[in-house]
Amino acid sequence: MKTNLIKFFTLVIFTAVLLNSCGLYKRSDVKDNPVNVDERVKKNIQEGKGFRFGTGATRGGDFDFASSNPLWRGAIDVMDFVPLTNASYSGGIIITEWFSSENTNRELKITIQFMTNEIRADAIKVLVFEKICAENNNCKTKKVRSKLEGELKLAILKRAALFERDDFKKYRETKGKNKGTGIIKKK
Repeated sequence: MKTNLIKFFTLVIFTAVLLNSCGLYKRSDVKDNPVNVDERVKKNIQEGKGFRFGTGATRGGDFDFASSNPLWRGAIDVMDFVPLTNASYSGGIIITEWFSSENTNRELKITIQFMTNEIRADAIKVLVFEKICAENNNCKTKKVRSKLEGELKLAILKRAALFERDDFKKYRETKGKNKGTGIIKKK
């Protein structure tokens, strides 16, 4: 029994020395680590430290549904006048097909890039491209700056703000403080 106890303590001491020399255990000061658990977890995640068991995704990743993002819904709603070539929510981009409002040799293509999910002025970037074709199918394409960029951006932001307001009202009526009363208090 005495030899087992000696072996056990030797193993514990060896493990402690090994962990300390590998840098897995590092003494830290209170000023370097937040006391609040949530803040400490946030800091560790930002630094890429730590393990999480049982909370990870079982597939390639977790994605929000596009229908829950008012900015995305506003852009799709505003762009309903033209067919879309690509509408990738996870890629953050909407691209229209070439279109023309008249029977001319000039066509436009619009690209909308989403920079953030927040509804603010720099949240989206609208690009307009112009294609002019000559009689012999010699076409030239270029990016153009026009009032259409600003008008589309403003329309999308306004529509997104309305969607967000409506979503907030629905939340307040169904799950919020005034659940089931139909009353929305104004502050």
